Amino acid sequence: MDQLALVQQPMLELSEVAQDLTDRYMSSARDTLVKLIGDPKLIRPDRLARVPGSFTRNLLFGDERMGAWALVWSPGARTPIHDHHCSCSFAILSGAVREISFTAIDDSRAVKTGEVLHRAGYIASMIPTGPNIHQMVNDGTDEAISIHIYGYDHRRHRSSVHREYQQVET
Repeated sequence: MDQLALVQQPMLELSEVAQDLTDRYMSSARDTLVKLIGDPKLIRPDRLARVPGSFTRNLLFGDERMGAWALVWSPGARTPIHDHHCSCSFAILSGAVREISFTAIDDSRAVKTGEVLHRAGYIASMIPTGPNIHQMVNDGTDEAISIHIYGYDHRRHRSSVHREYQQVET
């Protein structure tokens, strides 16, 4: 057996373990979001901070591995077009938020590739395996609240955003 074949087997086994851990984490994040949006006693909207015309992040929990945030989206609120340096799972607790997807054409510009309106009860999870470039927008007339779980230490990083982009037309 050649050297490459000897190295590949343990590396394949390690890759499978890593995938198992990723699958377990993402499944656990989803289960946690199901609990958070399913029990009205866990997230109290009346106790969350708000900023008119913007979105407001409210820390629910954070440690060196992850942070959970409640985001309150005022009508007209929008994020910049961005990607993440970490895993990102989110759920819509109330209202609706439009997610616009993009593809990068370089390190600072991106083109729109689609959009979806997410309503209360929607749950999504993304791992940082490639550019998951998006923008979140509340273009409705009612407030929306989403819960986000990010895989980073909020005390060491300002946010989960890796890079921001400008939209260009193709």
